[in-house]
Amino acid sequence: MSDFNLSVDADGVGIITWDTAGKSMNVMTEQAFSDLNAIIDTVLSDDAIKGAVITSGKEGSFAGGMDLNVLAEMGKRGGDNPAQGMFDGVMSMHSVLRKIERAGMDAKTNKGGKPIACVLPGTALGIGLELPLSTHRIFAADNPKAKIGLPEIMVGIFPGGGGTTRMVRKMGAMAASPFLLQGKMVDPKKAKMAGIIDEVSEDPMADAKAWVLSEPKIVKPWDEKGYKMPGGEPYHPAGFMTFVGANAMVNGNTWGVYPAAKALLSAVYEGAMVPFDTAIKIEARWFTNVLVNPSSSAMIRSLFINKEALEKGANRPDVPDQRVKKVGVLGAGMMGAGIALVSAKAGMDVVLIDTNQEAADRGKAYSESFMDKGIKRKKATPEQKDAMLARINATTDLNALADVDLIIEAVFEDPGVKAEMTKKVEAIIPEDAIFASNTSTLPITGLAKASVRKDQFIGIHFFSPVEKMALVEIIKGRETGPRAVAKALDYVRQIKKTPIVVNDERFFYANRCIIPYINEGVMMTGEGVAPQLLDHAAQLLGFPVGPIQLVDETSLDLGAKIAKATMAAMGNAYPKSVADDVTFWMVDEGRFGRKAKAGFFDYDENGKRLGYWKGFADKFPQLEEQPDVTEVQHRLIFAQVLEAVRALEADVLEDIREGDVGAILGWGFMPWSGGPFSWLDIVGAPWAAAKCDELTEKFGERFTCPPLLREMAEKNQTFYGRFGEAAKAA
Repeated sequence: MSDFNLSVDADGVGIITWDTAGKSMNVMTEQAFSDLNAIIDTVLSDDAIKGAVITSGKEGSFAGGMDLNVLAEMGKRGGDNPAQGMFDGVMSMHSVLRKIERAGMDAKTNKGGKPIACVLPGTALGIGLELPLSTHRIFAADNPKAKIGLPEIMVGIFPGGGGTTRMVRKMGAMAASPFLLQGKMVDPKKAKMAGIIDEVSEDPMADAKAWVLSEPKIVKPWDEKGYKMPGGEPYHPAGFMTFVGANAMVNGNTWGVYPAAKALLSAVYEGAMVPFDTAIKIEARWFTNVLVNPSSSAMIRSLFINKEALEKGANRPDVPDQRVKKVGVLGAGMMGAGIALVSAKAGMDVVLIDTNQEAADRGKAYSESFMDKGIKRKKATPEQKDAMLARINATTDLNALADVDLIIEAVFEDPGVKAEMTKKVEAIIPEDAIFASNTSTLPITGLAKASVRKDQFIGIHFFSPVEKMALVEIIKGRETGPRAVAKALDYVRQIKKTPIVVNDERFFYANRCIIPYINEGVMMTGEGVAPQLLDHAAQLLGFPVGPIQLVDETSLDLGAKIAKATMAAMGNAYPKSVADDVTFWMVDEGRFGRKAKAGFFDYDENGKRLGYWKGFADKFPQLEEQPDVTEVQHRLIFAQVLEAVRALEADVLEDIREGDVGAILGWGFMPWSGGPFSWLDIVGAPWAAAKCDELTEKFGERFTCPPLLREMAEKNQTFYGRFGEAAKAA
């Protein structure tokens, strides 16, 4: 069955309907392109057909984009030259879109041709917008929930189906840059205002048919003589300034570590100086350049394929649906308030508990403030705010929890306090309710000792701020049952976040890797490494913030508490370091970080950073000769990736996909790399093991190569080759 089908109405207008079988949203494949090509040939050759309208058979959407597995298949067809295979495959797609755009017009006179319009019932993303851009007029339904845009840059590629070239020629480089370089997505009305689409209509199909029959002029501006690019070409004074600014913006935002952004800008710059058909070839060459870069394939795998699989329940136990109807949140502090917010926003009833009514009300007010900001930005309505707030019952009465099906405990990080709340609440909630702790460091198995239903006790670890962070870490205690895991996963799906499921051990997975990253940075400051060098070295790797800025944001006193608690738990096995000396001294000096307006940075009264605190060097003098930036980067990277490998060895991680996705979404681990396991596959296990030995000899045993990595180095294995889904299937 074809994904594209043609029917012709009584007026001679061909209706080309895109309807991917078995999918809730259309996804482009090579076969679909072939089907579309054949239909376009029919439309152009049949004298009875006056023109055509391309639309979707899916209610509320046009298309979600390209099946990215297609790109890999193109590369395989290239054999020993995958780049050629990809380039040829991309150019074949361009030829179909160009055929639509030219529509049978005479190459010299631009006469003749048949009008081809596009109707968007709703969302149109990626190739789902690039195809409409090749038509002669785009009509969109007045659907405020629809998203229109080119989000490819978010997964490590750029719009390579003509979207880059056509957007710039249609709008100008400056106007197109938010949509190309930031992946901005907008609703139909904003898309029309921006100049991306042409009409927003109550009845787009009727309007599109009428337009096709009106014998409109269909030649695109860039195919006419004398065409001038909006905003100016690169060699025009205005255009020159645009490209200088765009280059600075790209490097300022990416620190030069994302190949797709640089390739996109190169394609735009070079393509703007040549005719359209040459520009398309340039776009295809730069697109191929990005596709063969291991960074892009790693990003696609982690941020698109793996992330989507985890969100769809790849590791969900086979138990009946466990969607949450009513959730109880214990503790109305910042975390509890955020959890109540995302739960109510997802349509659940929420009981928000705190020890006094004032605190509970303050927690609910957090949701009110959030909705007020949404109303101000026109992303929410007063009616939505009222409905959401009505779902939150802020109270001190534990009896209000009598009919909840999920409890999320977010009280003070003290095992005794948590145990007391567990016992009190379990005496009230239904017998089949699941109890979850939001702890970030305390082992779930230990906390579950206070429960009389250990199989129904689980960890659900949110990251702060809850409403902004995409990751949720689900922790299985030793006695946690499958229904509790399914409940947690279904809840996370309801609040539209990405889950990873890990086994119980101190710090779980995310904090197990984040803490060594921070500690390595703090340790280096104690050794005399300039904090500026540390933070900038991390940012040059793609981390959103360096370890010194991060510890100020999370607070040094929290770090000191975690260190002391870990010392008490591990005893003589605790690896003391300079990082502890620095942290404890900073806390003794009252420099807790941003919250105290004093940490590694100085702050003004509003909490704005004023610069690194110069007084730190009085206690820990800086080295006259600073270390090489690459050496600093290797220490920061290996401090994390070795913990990820150890987590896999210890069965804390059961799936390397969760290790990669969790690292990127949880703490911003070098997104360009695809995550710690993808990075190790890029650099190779033999190189990584040798670097471990070098770092161990110079800096200590914390860099000792894990046995698993050593074994893989000796066998020259990759993590996805050994532990990926393909390996499991085999």
